[in-house]
Amino acid sequence: MFYTETMQSGFGFYGHDDIIRWQQALEPMRALAGPLPRRSPIGALVKSMISGRTKDPVSLAAYDRLVARFGTPGQVLAAGRADVLRCIGAVTHAEDKARYLIGALGRIAAERKGFDLGFLGTLPLGEALAWLERLPGVGRKVAAATLNGSTLDRPVLIVDGHVLRVLQRTGFVRRGAEGRDASEAVTAAMPEWRGQDFLDFHIGTKKLGQTLCRFDGTDCARCPLRTDCRARSD
Repeated sequence: MFYTETMQSGFGFYGHDDIIRWQQALEPMRALAGPLPRRSPIGALVKSMISGRTKDPVSLAAYDRLVARFGTPGQVLAAGRADVLRCIGAVTHAEDKARYLIGALGRIAAERKGFDLGFLGTLPLGEALAWLERLPGVGRKVAAATLNGSTLDRPVLIVDGHVLRVLQRTGFVRRGAEGRDASEAVTAAMPEWRGQDFLDFHIGTKKLGQTLCRFDGTDCARCPLRTDCRARSD
């Protein structure tokens, strides 16, 4: 586990025991969302890179088209940006994502035989995140998804826009906190959690953000976190 004063500064009003309670309260949301498939690390990286600010069914369909057409990361890289763009054209910012994806795969190919990212499972967590974040188009959300949402099962929280909104509204992190702040704050607060615990919390919190705690409206009366939420409307 890694911990710095910067991570601690992301905390708002809540801490470890609150996260434990919220995890239990969010179980119906997690069950509603269903399990996430654990892909290989390179598969999780590719899927996450094309998913930002895009609805899940759209990004999943784009990922499936990539797999069906090219089969391997090496063939994606060999195909080039234009062919990749034809597969992922429905996602948000598709041109940028195609460029970043080719750039990231090219960097990995130059350093890791067979696109094998298994070594990230043995590095200290902070070093593994830093290695990924030096790739084109990879920030904390994609890096965390590669480590936590893959077969590596590393203990770090994935924070997308939905998760960040919930954590800001409840007051766990400040209103101005970024996804990196929220990921580091929750990860640091839960040193005993395994990778699956963080993934379950991500799934449940994301589903809450997609349904009852949306950007454009809330249903506070039905929210399982309403008693703790500092932004709730009574």
